[in-house]
Amino acid sequence: MDKIVVEGGSRLVGSIPVSGAKNAALPIMCAALLPTGASTFKNVPLLQDVATMGKLLRRLGCEVDGKRTLTIAPPTAKKAKLEAPYDLVKTMRASILVLGPLVARFGRARVSLPGGCAIGARPIDQHLKGLAAMGAKVTLDHGYVDVECKRLKGATIVLDMPTVTGCENLMMAAALAKGRTVLENAAREPEVEELALVLNKMGARISGAGTSVITIEGVDELGPIEHAIIPDRIEAGTFAVAAAITRGDVLLEGARPEHLDAVVAKLRGAGVHVSAEADGMRVRGGGELEAVDITTQPHPGFPTDMQAQFMVMACVAKGQSIIREMIFENRYMHVPELGRMGADIHIDGRTAVVRGGKKLSGASVMATDLRASASLVLAGLVAGGKTEVLRVYHLDRGYESIEKKLRGAGAKIKRVKT
Repeated sequence: MDKIVVEGGSRLVGSIPVSGAKNAALPIMCAALLPTGASTFKNVPLLQDVATMGKLLRRLGCEVDGKRTLTIAPPTAKKAKLEAPYDLVKTMRASILVLGPLVARFGRARVSLPGGCAIGARPIDQHLKGLAAMGAKVTLDHGYVDVECKRLKGATIVLDMPTVTGCENLMMAAALAKGRTVLENAAREPEVEELALVLNKMGARISGAGTSVITIEGVDELGPIEHAIIPDRIEAGTFAVAAAITRGDVLLEGARPEHLDAVVAKLRGAGVHVSAEADGMRVRGGGELEAVDITTQPHPGFPTDMQAQFMVMACVAKGQSIIREMIFENRYMHVPELGRMGADIHIDGRTAVVRGGKKLSGASVMATDLRASASLVLAGLVAGGKTEVLRVYHLDRGYESIEKKLRGAGAKIKRVKT
């Protein structure tokens, strides 16, 4: 099992390329089930989750070829295998995104209840509620969900919460439904907008993506497309924090500041210089960092996927920061590991009080989930001595060659096979 070894104290200078967005690539790969021909996607990140989704699509009968540029040909109705098994779904919650396309295109699906990072409860009740409202018969049995409907019908669906994967699943299902579907209290994340753009290029009729009300006019069929995946805003945000805490000067190639408004605002509040450039976003850390308070919220609020990284910045900033995690109830698992490195963090329910200005020291730490892994790597960049981050398979699910990208900007970091 690999580990990441970081020698702290280096200032990051130069440029870091931002890979395609994992959370955009996965639903778009599932959308390839909907057309009648092969679609090609460019700027696909080389990640474990993307590889897992490729395996799942092959299991369903798709032909999947390529890596950075990926071509996906959906199966015909006769060759389609409409079950997503536990052995694949258990490792990645995004596997549930095949449910909507399978039912819309082939009339039924059997999908194992999903797994993924243990950061809190992430039920799929809103997915199933929406499909039932569209006329599907939904059955839960022995850890699987069976959904069946000859052709889905449009409906008005009021979501209990703005769930990203729920909206994506229902948009894909509604694209081939009969009539109009309206999703109210919809998620507004850039990845939802990106999926709507892809579906519209295929011939769907979707409006309102990026707002709280999405309208889908169902069509009879969709066609294959070519499309390039947007840059990963969370990867960009992670490297922005790395530049800030090392007082570096880094150009994040391809990053889109408009996808990071809340993150950029907090970076500037901490005294970090952030500017848009023609080919990305430049981040310059200058003087002493100032403490900032954050509260995670659905987009356009501060993203929960950036909470752990900002906690590291709070550890080394001047003053006290208050962090409130309002999305997932179990997303402070990195706190004990940061404590091993000398951080002063007190947890009370969903609130973390971080007393900054501490000198972190290198230690062996254990990654517990994807973003926690990234936070421990960041902590290693500013800690005295050597930090070893263990169980980095979590990291490989969402960051492409993070050690190579950071090393290219001057970090003393390497991957060690053990």
